[in-house]
Amino acid sequence: MNATIAMTTDNRALIEAAHRGLAQTWIEFESALAQVPVVARLLAGKLRLEDYRRLLFNLRQQVVEGSRWISRAASNLGPDHEELRSLFVRHAVAEHRDYRLIEDNYVAAGGKVDDIRAGRMNIGSEALSAFMYHAASRPDPVGLLGAMYIIEGLGERLAGPWSQAIREQLDLGDEAVSFLAYHGANDGDHLDMFDRALALAIADRATADEIVRHARIVARLYRLQLEEIDHG
Repeated sequence: MNATIAMTTDNRALIEAAHRGLAQTWIEFESALAQVPVVARLLAGKLRLEDYRRLLFNLRQQVVEGSRWISRAASNLGPDHEELRSLFVRHAVAEHRDYRLIEDNYVAAGGKVDDIRAGRMNIGSEALSAFMYHAASRPDPVGLLGAMYIIEGLGERLAGPWSQAIREQLDLGDEAVSFLAYHGANDGDHLDMFDRALALAIADRATADEIVRHARIVARLYRLQLEEIDHG
């Protein structure tokens, strides 16, 4: 399907409906996120160094899987989604070494690299990863665009302000917040890619609804992942 055609036919209404559903999901997610203890401390200017190390420790275990589930999703996109598959592959390549930045930040914040590399996923990360792989393993898993919307939205909208707040509250150098700073500066480009992918993917109401549904699931599981940071 050609993206230009998609945006000049009845599919325009479906794409706009999906955008509205995703925007509402994001609003609810961001509001709920502010109540998560580690985020609430950050927003209140009360983040502790141990909080930040635990955040990095837990994010690393999830991020290391990111490019893998994107690659699996790409491999399960059929011939009708050839251009979308190319976008997924490029995205996987861009993300596949992000976890190394987290490791570097963890060490710069006083942690030991062997500790973070030996870490296990928390309950929320386990649930999030299991859902991602389950969804990515289905035929033509275009619903995962909703998952990408939430995860890339975190980078574009929150990572930059969070990196600045962490740097100021904990008196850390750039080398300790480069993961968040990088995503704050670059994930806007990823969301531009998302808009193109959405135009390529949505051919009917069911697909639009599935994308929004995936966003709602991932928003809840990502929040659970952050909630579990205080339980580790």
